[in-house]
Parts: sequence; structure tokens; C-alpha cells
Amino acid sequence: MLKGIKVGTKEIEVNMLQYANDTLFLCEANTQNILGIKCILKCFELVVGLKINFIKRKIGGLKVGEDIIQRYSEMFNCDVMHLPFIYLGMPIGGISRRFVLWREVVDKIKKRLARWKGKYLSFVGKVCLLKYVITTLPLYYMSFFKMPASVQIEIKKIQKDFLLGWGSEGRKITWVKWDNICKSKEIGG
Repeated sequence: MLKGIKVGTKEIEVNMLQYANDTLFLCEANTQNILGIKCILKCFELVVGLKINFIKRKIGGLKVGEDIIQRYSEMFNCDVMHLPFIYLGMPIGGISRRFVLWREVVDKIKKRLARWKGKYLSFVGKVCLLKYVITTLPLYYMSFFKMPASVQIEIKKIQKDFLLGWGSEGRKITWVKWDNICKSKEIGG
């Protein structure tokens, strides 16, 4: 009923990805596949007794004309999805080498390191916050994309500013080199 797309060097056919209650159909842009998806969704409704949420449903395409996607969206009675889009918190279709894709991660780090936290935490508290919370935020993105050097520099700058006087006015006094702070305790960090 549904002809998927071929991926990878072995050209494995993939027609659906599922995670929890999300389903992502992948297929060639033709009317037969669109009708196949409609049939699958209708059968799902009849068998399970649940209704498909048309408000959340979207359709999009790669290397497909905008008029074709618009026609298919009318067949499905759903919105058109544009690239990049967010799936499971991850931007899909963006260019991972650009800072724009990583902006959300950098903003989350800044949000977690609010100015009041910097004023009222001890040095050890700041180190714990950086070490166990802030350094883990980019890991999810890094499991899919290579982090650009510009993002790495920006995150290091935010961490350094927070640890060495976040929220204080004027120039900060640096008592220890940042490279020494980043070393493990066993070698003097």
C-alpha cells in the first residue's frame, strides 16, 4: 500500500518511523502513496477506535513542487510542513554546521544560568551546576550532529562567565586559567 524511500548505501526501504505516539510516514510523492497513507490511517481509526488528530497532522516534501504538496495537504485536510521542522525536539532539515541550528541549545544554557544563580551560589555550587547540568544540555544534539567550533566557543564563554563572576558588574578577576579549571581533579583541575 505504501512504497517507501531508499536510504543509506545498502538502499534499505523505509516507509515509517515511530516513536511513542508519533508516526512519520516516508514515501515517494505520488497519489498512490497518499491514498495508501489515508487508507492506513482510516484502518487504524476503525481497528483501534481512536481518532486521528488532524490539527497536529502535517505533510511536507523534499524536491517536490509546492503545488503538489498543497494538493496533497488538501487531500489530507492538514497543514503544509516546511523545513526545518522539529521532531522529538530535534530540528530536521536544517544545516547542522550553522549556528542558527544550535541557537536553541545556547539559549537553554543561558536560561539555566540565570543571573540570580550566579550571585547566590558558591564557587563549588557553580562548578557542580556547570559540570552536571549545563554540559549535558548539548549532548542530545551532539548525538546527531557535529558541534561547530563557533557554538563550542560560545558555550565555553557562557560557562566561563558564569563561573568567574556571572551577574557581577565590571571586570571579573580570573584567579585560575580556564584550561586548568577544565582539567580533571587527578591532574590538578
